[in-house]
Amino acid sequence: MGGPSAEREVSLSTGRGCAEALRGEGFDVTEIDAGPDLAQRLSDLRPDVVFNALHGRWGEDGCVQGLLEWLRIPYTHSGVLASARAMDKTLTKAAYRAEGLPVVESRMVARAAASACHVLPPPYVIKPNNEGSSVGIWIVEEGAEGPPALPDSMPDTVMVEAYAPGRELTCTVLGAPGRERALTVTEIVTDGWYDYEAKYAEGGSRHVLPAQIAPEVFSACRDHALQAHRVLGCRTISRTDFRWDETRGPAGLILLETNTQPGMTPTSLTPEQAAHAGITFGGLCRELVEDASCDR
Repeated sequence: MGGPSAEREVSLSTGRGCAEALRGEGFDVTEIDAGPDLAQRLSDLRPDVVFNALHGRWGEDGCVQGLLEWLRIPYTHSGVLASARAMDKTLTKAAYRAEGLPVVESRMVARAAASACHVLPPPYVIKPNNEGSSVGIWIVEEGAEGPPALPDSMPDTVMVEAYAPGRELTCTVLGAPGRERALTVTEIVTDGWYDYEAKYAEGGSRHVLPAQIAPEVFSACRDHALQAHRVLGCRTISRTDFRWDETRGPAGLILLETNTQPGMTPTSLTPEQAAHAGITFGGLCRELVEDASCDR
């Protein structure tokens, strides 16, 4: 839990909640705030399983997964390749396209170029290629005279993506290989953009569960989430996010990204969807632990 990424505070909240739930399930749990000495601490502790409660870079992009493979310690969630692929938005989109899943136009450009002129016709979005939780998102509105002056904190190369209008939807996939099932679809309602604050602050967003949308769109979300989970090679759990332009009917549904480490905080979507499916928070955490392994 924790770690050095931009999503550290969310990870600490996830870690605390999951540790408490696992203790309630009868597990002996040690909480580790991941730092430069992580390999040594794990070598000394030699746990039966590592429950990966990290979010963002290093914890979600294949890095810690590679360390755990090297140490031969079974771990939860997706493996090295799936984690790296899903964290990289360009690779994710390529996998979606290969599967025939709907995505919007995007391109990778230098930060300086994205600050100099419109790379795509507004409206469009500028984002890091490998961050989660809406970290570093810039929206260029329709009619904007020019792009924003991106700060140095943004990567040297950024993704510029056509803005997808419509409603925000998400669907969790849960289960060991061969037993994966799409739980349900949630609509996320906010007063503005579903940014970091809206995701994690109390009252930042409202979750409509199950989403009150056309049955064919609900079914398509579940089918697409399962396809995304499988084509990326995810393991045990993932959550895929969508935008749906209802003026276009089912054709207005597009995939945004797939999260291999969905948040498990008090305001998180995946535990809510699990509860709707009759799975307690403790039972959800137990399911992840029971499927832990190396060579994922």
